[in-house]
Amino acid sequence: MSTYLVTGGAGFIGHHIVRRLLDDGHTVRILDNFSTGKRERVPTGAELFELDMTDVDAIRPAFVGVDGVFHTAALPRVPFSIDHPIESTQANIMGTLNVLVAARDAGVKRLVYSASSSAYGSQPTLPLTPDMRPNPMNPYALQKYVGEHFCQKFAELYGIETVSLRYFNVYGPNMADEGAYVTVISVFKRQTEAGEPLTIAGDGEQTRDFTHVFDVVNANIKAMTSPKVGKGEIVNVGAGEAHTMNKIAQAFGGPTVFVEGRKNEARHTLADIALTKELIDWEPQIKFNDGLAELLKAWGIEKSGQ
Repeated sequence: MSTYLVTGGAGFIGHHIVRRLLDDGHTVRILDNFSTGKRERVPTGAELFELDMTDVDAIRPAFVGVDGVFHTAALPRVPFSIDHPIESTQANIMGTLNVLVAARDAGVKRLVYSASSSAYGSQPTLPLTPDMRPNPMNPYALQKYVGEHFCQKFAELYGIETVSLRYFNVYGPNMADEGAYVTVISVFKRQTEAGEPLTIAGDGEQTRDFTHVFDVVNANIKAMTSPKVGKGEIVNVGAGEAHTMNKIAQAFGGPTVFVEGRKNEARHTLADIALTKELIDWEPQIKFNDGLAELLKAWGIEKSGQ
């Protein structure tokens, strides 16, 4: 068994990784300042370091004796990154750099970085492959992309093994209700519970590739243990399926209203996971229709257009 540190371990994705690691019998530490994480997500059995990753000296003790780091911590708010580029850069770029430095200095073997498919931005062709030229369309996307480069350089210069996972629209139990990890699913849930019409941006025919959080957890575990990565590789973590906003609204049921389309976002996303399969032996196990149906049932939302 190993000792792992999960930065942002009280966040949506991070807390699912923490629980999986504990279930597998590992020793787990959580580094979180609760800017977006929730205290109730910290499970019994995990050691908590309530620290801010923008302070490199403060976070160093959390890395001592750690075998691997899952770096999920971020300020994942696209609008916030636009309105507050300095604060978001401090968290998402300097915070990542500090985590890498602390991990390097503590002799951590491998770091798995939660990257973002937003780095692709708008591309002329689909599906999206890691060898495409990135086109980040907002500060958050740019910040996450810069983090990938730092991971690559730390692998090249300092010998700490790194791998970056570009997530595509993560959803699932305890999903985020704010930040960049908010999907249209969370918005529709909130509106349904409030008895409001579902707001569809633009014409609703834009598509997203939705990935269940349990599949994302599996990708993280495989990335931490695969012998084929560690040199800063970048791989997609997506389901490889495209779904329109209109289709998802139909699954929820109820009235809809169309609003102005969003700026600084790609119209379509679709992951190519061929390299992911090759390097970390991962592919999604949960089909979106099944995952969404389970969520609707758990939330007591009767109508499903599946």
